[in-house]
Amino acid sequence: MKIGVLTSGGDAPGMNAAVRAVVRAGISYGHEVYGIKDGYQGMIEDDMVLLNHQSVSGMLSKGGTFLGTSRAPEFLKEEVREKAVQNLKNRGIEALIVIGGDGTYRGAMDLTRMGVKTIGLPGTIDNDIAGTDFTIGFHTAVETIVDAIDKLRDTSTSHRRCSIVEVMGRHCGDLALFSGICGGAEFIVTPEHPMNKEQIIERLKKHQKEGRRHAIIVVTENQFDVHEFAKEISEKSGFTSRATVLSYIQRGGSPCPEDRILGSRMGTYAVELLNDDIYGVCVGVRDSRMVHLPFVNVVGQKRPKNELYGLVKKVS
Repeated sequence: MKIGVLTSGGDAPGMNAAVRAVVRAGISYGHEVYGIKDGYQGMIEDDMVLLNHQSVSGMLSKGGTFLGTSRAPEFLKEEVREKAVQNLKNRGIEALIVIGGDGTYRGAMDLTRMGVKTIGLPGTIDNDIAGTDFTIGFHTAVETIVDAIDKLRDTSTSHRRCSIVEVMGRHCGDLALFSGICGGAEFIVTPEHPMNKEQIIERLKKHQKEGRRHAIIVVTENQFDVHEFAKEISEKSGFTSRATVLSYIQRGGSPCPEDRILGSRMGTYAVELLNDDIYGVCVGVRDSRMVHLPFVNVVGQKRPKNELYGLVKKVS
């Protein structure tokens, strides 16, 4: 068959590994694989290219996505989706593998209802997709954040400072949780684990009296204004404070081994599902095993609270 593959939404390290796996597994089974440029926008504009082994050579270690990505808000309109589906039909593309987050999955679910054999792979650093323990790009982003925390601790200790580190995550605190534990943060603030500002300041006062030279606060984005809170800490706690917003730096960089393996496993598994005429599902990893669930069971669903929050209370 002819299979299309695209990356959509925010880029994530390991997306190229997944595309590479789709291409090479597809070819090994006798399929043709077409890369769709710039996510759903490429479907709308009929911007697609036949991929081969050489097309994905060297892509395993590259960050971002060589296919490009976009948000394509116009894809929400049914008439736009119909145009995109017709473009697939004109090329004889029977199946589609999409790599992205919740918004990407919503588009994929609509395409399934329109008769396109669609499979979703979770590609987002936020790790906010239900039905999978980890998403492609999450582990690399955690490594990037931990590296930043380690560097900030050096200067924080030198200046007797409290450093606030704001990380991505949207409505999921896993990036802050994992990086905060790995980075030895004194405080981890997430949507699942909110913390009262006054409580933080009181504990910082205690740390100051105990003679501690630094403190690290890791916080998921959109919890509060980190720069204003840094000023408040400086005024009330005895520590000077600075806020660092890591922003898009978290998305970049060469994927770590875990994301290269995860992307490769998921891409190959998606092709195998299509071989078995299974579609309308999204791929996940549970207890190191590949699994798949219908889109309706995943889209818009919240992931359960991570059990590592029990560890935070004991080690922070």
